[in-house]
Amino acid sequence: MNTSVFLTFLRLSALALLLSGASLTAPAQVSEPQRAQLLNGLRVVQLHKPGDQNVLIKLRIHSGAAFDLAGKEGTAALLGDILFPDPNVREYFTEEMGGRLTIKTDYDAITITMQGRAGEFERMVEILRTALVTTQLTPENVTRIRNGRIKVIKETSISPALVADRAIAARLFGDFPYGRPSGGTPESLERVDRADLMLARERFLNPNNSTLTIIGGVPPARSMRALRQLLGIWRKSDQVVPSTFRQPVKPDARTLIVNAPGDQSVEIRFAVRGLAKRDPDALAVDLLAQIARKRWEASLPELSRTPIFTRHDAYSLPGIFVMGTTVDHLLAGKTLTAAQNIARELTRNPVSMAELDQAKADLLATLNKEFSDPEGQAHSWLDMDTYGIASADRIRLLNSVTVADLQRTAGRLFSDAAFASVVVGNSELVKTQLETVGKVEVVGSIEPKTETNIDPLKPKTPTGSKPE
Repeated sequence: MNTSVFLTFLRLSALALLLSGASLTAPAQVSEPQRAQLLNGLRVVQLHKPGDQNVLIKLRIHSGAAFDLAGKEGTAALLGDILFPDPNVREYFTEEMGGRLTIKTDYDAITITMQGRAGEFERMVEILRTALVTTQLTPENVTRIRNGRIKVIKETSISPALVADRAIAARLFGDFPYGRPSGGTPESLERVDRADLMLARERFLNPNNSTLTIIGGVPPARSMRALRQLLGIWRKSDQVVPSTFRQPVKPDARTLIVNAPGDQSVEIRFAVRGLAKRDPDALAVDLLAQIARKRWEASLPELSRTPIFTRHDAYSLPGIFVMGTTVDHLLAGKTLTAAQNIARELTRNPVSMAELDQAKADLLATLNKEFSDPEGQAHSWLDMDTYGIASADRIRLLNSVTVADLQRTAGRLFSDAAFASVVVGNSELVKTQLETVGKVEVVGSIEPKTETNIDPLKPKTPTGSKPE
């Protein structure tokens, strides 16, 4: 056996030992949580940690920005903002309890996170009850909260990378919900009035459309007593609105050039529609993303010195598989061509076992990190109700994915797929070389400084889809 072959054997053996020794299940020290349900349909998942002086509460409403009405993007985000309109409430969590209160709205959900002392658990649930049961949707609060969100969006610096991310989503999805910003734009937020927020609250802010997780030093008997007393009055809805929307039209095959005068660099994005998070092959797509990134780097040595990513953003409905990087404008054509070739090769040439093993090791490290603290555990249990699969389940399933699974899944993604591509940079520098790759479309000059500067990235018709 020559030296190079022997070294290769050693590397593969080490990787095999890593995979065989790594835990492909949830960490052993994490106990199974207790599950319960209130009479109003609120699902409760709790992990009691005796002796812990703190408690983490996460409530997820399983409907998010995907349900925003056409032309009124940001409605769900505003509803999340207005749940706790008094800034003193947030200060109470940070200053009095040494914790925090945050609200995050994405396409699929509104998630409230409350962290504080276990001794104040009942007070925390009482604050949560006020937000959910007696939401302060007064005209004054609506105006103030809406103006505040618009002000923040206008004043927030928008980088070329963010412009590219938004542009590729709009290009790929068009007027489908995932093609618009979940937080809205100044123009769309101006159209959201109190009646819209009241309607959204009535349709989505309901206990039988929600899951509550509790991790910390609160015994289950005490927590359930408080929840029944304080959240038991939260009114159940007659019907949960399903996540069904009209499918997006086929994206424009031309490369979109977003003219953003600046330095000599450009942002490249190449994407195809991905799979839903519930899809049995979603985990295989995550592995393909790991492999595609390494192949992309190997195809162009210059990419090893630039920011580069390949990721699969999966949602309740099919998401996006996107490859992205920042390169010198002279490399724009070569970089985009390499991404296109890699997508095609994944369907034609089987992934090697070495590639699969390395991708599993990388993804395993990410999943174990996500599941290693209370925040990640709560998030995983919420994902079970939102998507039907938790991080711990993904860890257990990871080892069963085969090379054949990857090739079959690559065929689902890339065979006869409708690709979208975006380049953000100086159009005068990149237009000619990109025309050698294929047809292009150039949108007007955009200074990526504020949210209002990127209006040309929106579809020409009002965005949004109503549930069928």
